[in-house]
Amino acid sequence: MDRQIRPIYESLDTGSNKSAILACNKVLKKQPNNLLVKALKSLALVRSQKVEEALLLCDEVLASKPVDDPTLTAMMHVLRGLGRHMDMVTMYEDAYKQQPGNEELGTQTFFANVRIGNWKAAQQIATKMHKQFQDDHYLYWSVMSALLQAHDPTTPEALRTVLLKLAHRLISSSATPSYYNADRFHLHLTILRQLGLYDEAYEMVESESGQIVCSSNLSCDELRREIWKLKGLTKEAGEAAEKRILEAKDRNWLEFLAVLDATFADLTSEASDVEAAKVAVSERIVKAREFFGKVVEVDGMKDRSGHLALLELEKRSRQHGLATDSSALHSLLESYFQSFGGKSCCYEDLKPYIEFEGDDLAKWTAVLEKQTASFTSVPDLWRYINAQKLLRYNLSPSALTPEAESQRAAKHADVYLDGLTLGRDLPSYDLQPADDLAILSAQAFVNCWKQTGDESYLYNAAALLEYAGFRSKKSYQIRLHLIRIYRLLGAPALALEHYRSINVKQVQNDTLSHFILSRASTFSLSSVGDLTYTSECLESSRIYLSNSEETAEFIVRAFSGEKYSQLPDFIEFEDRLDNSLQRDLVKMEHVRMRIAHEPINSELVDMELIELKFIFDRVHHDNRDFDILANYQPRGVTSFNQQTEFLEKTPSLGWLWVFLKIYIKAFQLASDLDDSVEDKLLIGDRPKPSYDPETKLPLNERLATRKPEEIAELTPDEASFYDYACALSEWLTPYHDYTRPPPSAVLAEAAKITEQKTGQTLKGLEIASDAASNGHSKKDEEPPVVIDPPALITKYFDDMTQRFKQAQEGKLFPHELLHIVTLTQEAFLLFVIETTRFKTSSVIKVNKLGALAQHIKEIRSKASAVLAEISAALVSYSEKEGTAERRKEVVEACAPITSKTGVRSFHCRDCTTSLTAHAQLDHDFILQVAKRITDARKQITEHVGKGLVRVCKTHA
Repeated sequence: MDRQIRPIYESLDTGSNKSAILACNKVLKKQPNNLLVKALKSLALVRSQKVEEALLLCDEVLASKPVDDPTLTAMMHVLRGLGRHMDMVTMYEDAYKQQPGNEELGTQTFFANVRIGNWKAAQQIATKMHKQFQDDHYLYWSVMSALLQAHDPTTPEALRTVLLKLAHRLISSSATPSYYNADRFHLHLTILRQLGLYDEAYEMVESESGQIVCSSNLSCDELRREIWKLKGLTKEAGEAAEKRILEAKDRNWLEFLAVLDATFADLTSEASDVEAAKVAVSERIVKAREFFGKVVEVDGMKDRSGHLALLELEKRSRQHGLATDSSALHSLLESYFQSFGGKSCCYEDLKPYIEFEGDDLAKWTAVLEKQTASFTSVPDLWRYINAQKLLRYNLSPSALTPEAESQRAAKHADVYLDGLTLGRDLPSYDLQPADDLAILSAQAFVNCWKQTGDESYLYNAAALLEYAGFRSKKSYQIRLHLIRIYRLLGAPALALEHYRSINVKQVQNDTLSHFILSRASTFSLSSVGDLTYTSECLESSRIYLSNSEETAEFIVRAFSGEKYSQLPDFIEFEDRLDNSLQRDLVKMEHVRMRIAHEPINSELVDMELIELKFIFDRVHHDNRDFDILANYQPRGVTSFNQQTEFLEKTPSLGWLWVFLKIYIKAFQLASDLDDSVEDKLLIGDRPKPSYDPETKLPLNERLATRKPEEIAELTPDEASFYDYACALSEWLTPYHDYTRPPPSAVLAEAAKITEQKTGQTLKGLEIASDAASNGHSKKDEEPPVVIDPPALITKYFDDMTQRFKQAQEGKLFPHELLHIVTLTQEAFLLFVIETTRFKTSSVIKVNKLGALAQHIKEIRSKASAVLAEISAALVSYSEKEGTAERRKEVVEACAPITSKTGVRSFHCRDCTTSLTAHAQLDHDFILQVAKRITDARKQITEHVGKGLVRVCKTHA
């Protein structure tokens, strides 16, 4: 490496971008045409966020059409940082055209197309390289690219079969049989299956070579099973599975399912004689029962598969009306419970089979009630816990009165505390065996709250779970329960504390962040400068940035290593994260927080407008995990997840569409950008076009659409806010359209700013004439007539004042009260965004909109007065939360878990003495929890109240 260039690389590697730029400038003084140094300087500028300067150098290097590897590699990083992936493809294609015999350039050109999912071009390049360099792996690259193009949603239906046939022809022409490589074999089978060539696929998997590959590769084995089914060989597959289970001791659950599917094959297919089919199936049920019985005899308690297979067999027999012994299921359940009741998985294993009624339920209940709380061993404790879960699952509605539930909760808490003796010697990072009893108790308390609306039950649940969390610091279940409960109690700081303790990593930010960030703007204190929740939004969004940078490289590596079976999963993973619903729900919350904290100027408005329009064009995937939250509520009751939904509605796609429409319309009015200006100023590539036909409609038409299913996801207060927002944008649109500067003026201003920053004119900002623009001539047009604002706008803030007062009188929960308050503040901020253009007196005077200015002034004054009134009331409300009397109320409410449980002291392995008062579930511990809850509620209500005044002053 050149001695002059080495320091540049070293500076870039260590993140010293300023040093790298200085080193580049030093070299460029002597070698002004050195493309590599220009590329490296552009990279350093990108990493320094000096985008305009980086663009100038980037375009200069691209215009020179580099071919050397160091320059191409540096430019690849530059273009990726700028989001210009299409330019990266063009750059490599130009280089490959200049050196068509360069295999490495051909490979990099293929990979550049792979990174952006351009499968058509990738297939053509791979085919060309196979012909040129005669290497088989290029042929398989071509085959895989054709297959992926066939799966692409944008590929026309008629073309998909053509592409699959092309892939089949190519793979059949390979000089090396596909079974030499498991992933090539998997690719070959996949193509045959999708073309419906089941006979050919069956011959491949049943050949000697095919059997060897399938026996050593799970992906191929899974395809083998599917091909047997598609050929209608379900019974034969079952017979083969029986051999593997008995002879090879294979305990893969898929093998047992194959036997079960074979048993009922005649009934699941179209049988000409139903009665004859039933007779045949009945005979096979007897044989299957005997077979699974042998497996149970062999395995005993070493493996659960045979036992579960017998349960599944009996369940399916009942479903088809072929059960011969009404007590068989009960006997199997009892046997299973006796054998595996001491394992933590027992409840989940048995849950699908225990929906009993009448006498069957009474017999099953009698079996479970025999289990007494025992603390001699962990399995004995787990047997009791599983019995309690199973008993609770089948409780009748009449047994779920608040009194009965409260007694159960106290009983579970009492046994939980006794059960802690079994975990006294465990290290701090282990879970206590009795944890699920605390969760059972908490869920019973929450069920009481749901029935009565009495907040005291939530205090009990929170206090008990706090203690359980102290004893099991690594229990994510306990913390997830506390997050839900603290959000309901209006203690967001405590919820966030527990969320952070879970230590969410990587893709969990996508699946779990909804627990803390769903409607997070309700708890945001950005208006008083506290950016805790704003930062959490940004932190959770890092996974999407790393996905866009890293997952494409995983796909490239999969092609390099010929891991074809992994490619669809990588591509789906990338797509699901790129188009994640949670990603954009968090983005929407961040926008709502941001406008309460930052100055509302053209930079904020333009940037958010472009990004929200991109989101509006996406087809979304909901990757959120709700099932991770344990549910031990009875089967006739809504799940714990539904019971603890924030504001009783979970934001989903409909909610997102509504808020996107609100803010896109608002930012459109406040912005000077139209589509032509946006195209010229946009730096990176636009996202891939959506395949949803609705996105092809004009944007304004889509924004005006109101769908009942979308509004159904809103709370009543959000629905009122939506009506207000629609009325506001409709009223102000004519005045914005009249006063907005023409595109030529906007581009001229952008060019001027760029020239000031860089000293050069940025290429592509050609100035269109006013005549060709969408602007208007003030000489030819009269300003629009100013009309009075609709009642929806003028009455909105008065209505929200009334709503707030009613909420106070009705003693709503703090989170419901804050929901009303923050929506009122948001309505004011939306008004500010849409009227900022008319704050300048010269704009009003030139455009003769004095009457409009008067209306704006009156509405702003009304909104400010309302927010000031609500602020005073909220600050007064917060003062009551911080009193000793309020803490005393919480402590007294927790009597069910203190009066019956008493005080316990346990020896802790990490302590030299018994746990002190803070480690006992006694009055002092409850008081500590009460103080944390009341302090958190006081903080949020006080700061939101003060934030209202600050927002009004900022935008006065």
